[in-house]
Amino acid sequence: MGARGGTRGTAFTETMSGSVRLAGESEPRRIRVDLSVRSDEVLRVHRTTDGLLTGRVRIAGWADDPDARGELEISPLARRRILYRLSFTARGRRYVLEGWKSVSPYRPVKSMTVLPFLLLEEGVQAGAGTLRFSVTTALVPFLASFRFPRNDARAGGGDHHLAPRWEGKAGRLEVWYTTVTDPATGTGLWLHHELVAPSDGSAAYAHGWVARFPADGEGPVEHARFGPEPWQPGGSAGAGAHGFAAKGIEAGPGQLRGEAGPFRWDLAERPEGEPLYTFPRWSWRRPLLPAAQIVPAPRASYTGTFGYEGGELRLEGAPGATARIYGHGNARRWAWLHADLGSGDGSGSGDVLEIVAATSMRPGLRRLPPMVFLRLRKNGRTWPRRAERSAIGWAGLGRFRARIGLPEWSVTGRSGLRRIRVEVTQPAERTLALDYTDPDGGAAVCRNSERADARILLERWWGRWRTEAEWTLEGTAHAEVGDR
Repeated sequence: MGARGGTRGTAFTETMSGSVRLAGESEPRRIRVDLSVRSDEVLRVHRTTDGLLTGRVRIAGWADDPDARGELEISPLARRRILYRLSFTARGRRYVLEGWKSVSPYRPVKSMTVLPFLLLEEGVQAGAGTLRFSVTTALVPFLASFRFPRNDARAGGGDHHLAPRWEGKAGRLEVWYTTVTDPATGTGLWLHHELVAPSDGSAAYAHGWVARFPADGEGPVEHARFGPEPWQPGGSAGAGAHGFAAKGIEAGPGQLRGEAGPFRWDLAERPEGEPLYTFPRWSWRRPLLPAAQIVPAPRASYTGTFGYEGGELRLEGAPGATARIYGHGNARRWAWLHADLGSGDGSGSGDVLEIVAATSMRPGLRRLPPMVFLRLRKNGRTWPRRAERSAIGWAGLGRFRARIGLPEWSVTGRSGLRRIRVEVTQPAERTLALDYTDPDGGAAVCRNSERADARILLERWWGRWRTEAEWTLEGTAHAEVGDR
């Protein structure tokens, strides 16, 4: 059922600016980096702490990459250094910013705020410069950004959120699904894995499918199914004890691999944020609702290979997410959105939006408007603060409403001093329709696009409604509309 508690980590943001001189150029360029740091350990200055870096690199007239990624080593006393290694893209080529702050007890302020660095391209120096942390303007936001989140998702070398929930009862559906966007080609990927326990008590089985959504003009959406296979608790080599496993198809902590039809994939997953509870947290621990969804890795990077007929993708830090569903079956009608918002406000924080809007199959509920569960993680904080707030009073009385249709659907809502409008477009040529069989034998159809468009407007009340943030995603939103 998943344990509460777990170890604590550290998360904070940092902004630095300065100058860089590129190879072959006589004049330096301005550079700014907005970073978000996440470590699975509580920061202790007398020890070495390793963390993950995500954020934005901007070099005047040369680079602006909102999806920079890398590593940070914080060791101010043990090794007297703070080491940065950040990978980013400029003009279609990959570079690494590498440098360290040399901590000195004789010059503590300067040594902790000045970062000399090199720019490397495939190990060859492509530039050099210096970044500085402004004590005057950046110190207060830096200190205020510190969080110590609970690492209950990845404790003990595995992810208990990925472990199978099914306990042998009939009439249950369990889903593991991963969606990825390859930034190099614009291709979208969908890996969907299911465990179905039929309501009539017959044997549970595992099946699923894989789909590739090519960039515009590169052909139609392609997919292949795998299974059904008898569900084997524990899976091959025990993989199923920690995730999904069925006849060579695996989806577990940190790894996805398999082969179906013309497709073959072997991807390493690197989570970059704490789990996101789209539904109330209690509903995942105690399955009292018809179904519940959780995103163990709301923002993750994927590295590896994805082969298809006529080609192969080589992914390097491709953004995506893994989510889970457990319940009695599909809703009567539903819409889903996962939107990786990058660092839309320049903070480098790794913002993300998750929406599930659904009408239950339960008698008395199936004629009501869709119940909306919306979770926006921005600057390390999640809004609304409790998942129940977006769902309360949905029967025509609530402040969050969904209008579900195709090719366009939308969600609007308000909680506290904020309100949001989300408009999603799923073009027909970028949408794949697939049929499901629910545990009760009923048929359902989903229409999924891993190359959807989305416009998101977040406003805040300051005497009047003013724009707090705005995002436009073109071909990088992951969305779905389905019905029974």
